[in-house]
Amino acid sequence: MDLRLRTTPPTAAERAAVDAVLGPPESGWVGGVRQTTSEGHAAHGGHEMRTRRHLLLPALHAVQDRLGWISPEALNYICQRLDIPPAEVYGVATFYALFSLAQRPPVVAHVCDDIACLASGAEQVCAELERALGPAGTASADGRATWHRSPCLGLCERAPAALVIAAGEQPMEQPLAPIKTADVITALSNSPTAEAAPAVVPQAGSPKLRLLRRVGVVDPTSLDAYRAHDGYTALRRAIELGPEGVIREVNDSKLLGRGGAAFPMGRKWEAVARAAVRPHYLVCNADESEPGTFKDRVLMEEDPFSVLEAMTIAGFATGCEQGYLYIRGEYPHATRRLEGAIAQARGRGLLGENVMRQGFRFDIELRRGAGAYICGEETALLNSIEGYRGEPRNKPPFPVQVGLFSKPTVVNNVETLVNVLDIVLGGGPAFAAIGTSGSTGPKLFCVSGCVTRPGVYEVQFGTTLRELLELAGGVRNGRALQTILLGGAAGTFLTPEQLDTPLTFEGTRTIGATLGSGVVLVFDDTVDVKAILLRIAAFFRDESCGQCVPCRVGTVRQEELLHRLVTDRARGSLQDELALRAEIGQVMRDASICGLGQTAASALESAMTRLRIFTTSRTS
Repeated sequence: MDLRLRTTPPTAAERAAVDAVLGPPESGWVGGVRQTTSEGHAAHGGHEMRTRRHLLLPALHAVQDRLGWISPEALNYICQRLDIPPAEVYGVATFYALFSLAQRPPVVAHVCDDIACLASGAEQVCAELERALGPAGTASADGRATWHRSPCLGLCERAPAALVIAAGEQPMEQPLAPIKTADVITALSNSPTAEAAPAVVPQAGSPKLRLLRRVGVVDPTSLDAYRAHDGYTALRRAIELGPEGVIREVNDSKLLGRGGAAFPMGRKWEAVARAAVRPHYLVCNADESEPGTFKDRVLMEEDPFSVLEAMTIAGFATGCEQGYLYIRGEYPHATRRLEGAIAQARGRGLLGENVMRQGFRFDIELRRGAGAYICGEETALLNSIEGYRGEPRNKPPFPVQVGLFSKPTVVNNVETLVNVLDIVLGGGPAFAAIGTSGSTGPKLFCVSGCVTRPGVYEVQFGTTLRELLELAGGVRNGRALQTILLGGAAGTFLTPEQLDTPLTFEGTRTIGATLGSGVVLVFDDTVDVKAILLRIAAFFRDESCGQCVPCRVGTVRQEELLHRLVTDRARGSLQDELALRAEIGQVMRDASICGLGQTAASALESAMTRLRIFTTSRTS
């Protein structure tokens, strides 16, 4: 990318797309018509313009949505409008998989070939698409459409899946699942719609549910329907308790984060509430990109007002006046639901300058990700919101000290926040009585793969893996269970002998596993686990942000080693390769900046030690 601005102007459509986000240019120095008499020798407002860098991601989305790709001229115009060097904007734009800086057709089908879809026939769909449409990236005869392979789209309960994106004046994104080849071809031929299949929640309507109690029962598009089912009673109770009272209840609940790190939520809230530096920020991490995870998507699609209410309580308790909800770019249906919910809540005084007329301000801004698994890491997410590459920061300092815009920041994921509603209404001690002493409350699990009834399940901590599998109807078609991947691509493979493991943070630790984000991916005896491992290795190689050497190089070497083992082309003996694999994994765990590199070898190592799939290899 050139380090200078280009002289070629943007098209009218490109200019209009950017101006819709940033407003019209205020001077010739930032993309307007330059008046030499008043602007001949001096520019004003540069500092103010640079404070708007956080609008970079929305501006890039606007151009991508309008044209289907981001041209050099559009990129140049964004640089002018935000006063950011071209090389930096280029670095951000190329970081995300959903942005294209090469011209391509306006209609694109992203066909998932990740682990859940791979186990459900995705390779067959991709092979048939190649025969019918040509290799991935091939434009149709009229130049209007193409298709690509994609990592997990978060539609694992209905695998195999695809996401069709059509750029234009009225851009449209349509998730398709489960798909057949004809479905993708039809969607590329016609204009996609906003229709989306309802979320799969087999327990919907059960009176025992807490987090999922409104799913399938309450109209998710109606604020009145939400309020008729106890909506916003938790916020009223929180106001009665006051900020300190809310934090006390959260501490008493012993609630641990549900995003994978399992950090005590009360401690995080307390640290931000007590921080003297102002302002404070709240960030809802809705960028669940772990392959096999879709629980937060279900909550956002089917109960969006609960997410907003929980965020408002968190903002009230911690002194945050502004919240950001960062949602992954592959969730168009959830995005539309949340946009509608935010507009309704703001219109009814439940967000804004004077929430519920109680004298406190709190508002929420929705930010779309653009296809980067690493942005699920909290500090990478903060960088992404600020308009930088989504690379993790070194910690300390932690976000509660120096977070978004260098201010104290609370970061929680969707499921964690929604638990707050019950904590505030029922009290922290009552919540702590659910589950076990070390793992309190209900937990959502994403069950997919070779099961009879895939979907999101809510159970109490302490439920065993066997009981959860039985709740999902067992292995489909009566096949034998081969293995379960617990925790997603960054998790661990378990054997059938480990089915009686209690699903708790402490229970999984005793067997060297982790709950992660609640992924339970079931594989029967027909699944080629070696192919699954190759896909996991490719996933981490693609998704490494490349910032640190151990992860950037280690994920590549790990994939190369796995290919050698799968093709029986080991360098030296099998023992030599296994020793090298162990060394690579140890280096990534010890020296990587963030959790991606630290867990990139977990699934592969567990498969080799527990499933023993590589037992022989030819000596070269």
